[in-house]
Amino acid sequence: MIISPILPQIGEELSIGDAALGTLVSVYALMVGVFAIISGPISDKIGRRRILLLGTGTMTVALVMHLFARDYTTFLAVRLFAGVAGGVLSGAAVSYVGDFFPYERRGWATGWIMSGSAFGQVIGIPLGIVIAGRLGIRAPFGLFAVTMALTWILIFLRVPQPDVVRSEGRLTVGSALRNYFDMIRRPEIAWAAAAFFMMFLGLSLYVVYLPTWLERSFVEATPNGIATLFLVGGLANVFTGPQAGKLSDRIGRKGIILGSCAGLSIVMLITTVVVDAFWVAYPIFFLTMVLVAARISPFSALLTALVKDHRRGALMSLAVALGQVGFAVGGAVAGPLFANRGYASNTVLAAASVFIMGLIVWFFVPEPAARGRVVETPPAAGLADASSMDPETS
Repeated sequence: MIISPILPQIGEELSIGDAALGTLVSVYALMVGVFAIISGPISDKIGRRRILLLGTGTMTVALVMHLFARDYTTFLAVRLFAGVAGGVLSGAAVSYVGDFFPYERRGWATGWIMSGSAFGQVIGIPLGIVIAGRLGIRAPFGLFAVTMALTWILIFLRVPQPDVVRSEGRLTVGSALRNYFDMIRRPEIAWAAAAFFMMFLGLSLYVVYLPTWLERSFVEATPNGIATLFLVGGLANVFTGPQAGKLSDRIGRKGIILGSCAGLSIVMLITTVVVDAFWVAYPIFFLTMVLVAARISPFSALLTALVKDHRRGALMSLAVALGQVGFAVGGAVAGPLFANRGYASNTVLAAASVFIMGLIVWFFVPEPAARGRVVETPPAAGLADASSMDPETS
């Protein structure tokens, strides 16, 4: 999250062109995707707590290494290493919610956890932007290394291993690949993964070059102004995440997801039209983050119910992996688009991606037929069977 708002400073300090800046986002996201795939089955086997400890420990080291980056190549390398740690963490964090909470409480729990991330955004991103402006682009990563080390300590002391069924048998590359293949053959899993891809593709296309566009369009868009903008966006996440998750526990996930996707696509599409002064960016970005939070919590909770306990880590890691591939593709495409066509082209493609994500969830991802029970259809079954079969027999 800190990369996007300080991209202009990174480009200036390291002499990186606009088109190449997006690769600093893409390489991180790509490695998150690869290592999420690898760590998912491992977390199903050894437990989520150990994976969370491994991920936070590795991320602490990766963040420290940012202090030694001196040019584009070395900065790209440390972003790659940080992506490895992010991949280890990503699937396990959401899977833990599915392990620890019953389905009818997962929206609420996911919302609170997402709001924790957003609260970190409220404090960390503005602080990181200010620190980068005063002490250089490497300084924020040193600060975040300290907070990540504290996270490792909190997990070690306060986060228990949930009492769930773990995967049995010997874990090999072949068995992990077969598990993924079996899951992706189920239509609802394949469509859910595609939706995750589209969700992060749209977000990346919109967010990565938003600060750069604002800074070049309005003199008021100073680093401090961008920091305040992300503070506003973080507050929107904090307020919305728990409420959206709690509401989805009561009325269902899919209606909230589709409504937020439709609203978000409209807001993205009109951004360059309505933001004719920097102050207008504040309500637009606040609304953007409200709608982002309104879909993430319900969608994550919905995904945790598509498989049983011993496959949840693999599923969430698969979804996160494809989501991060989407983010990587978006970051790679956003640079040339911004450089050659302007930021308006980024917003149009982002809006289309978000709307497609909503349609995929609405038409192809089933909501569990019974609260607290897993809907897991055999690979040969179609979506018409997903809502009618007894999940206990699957």
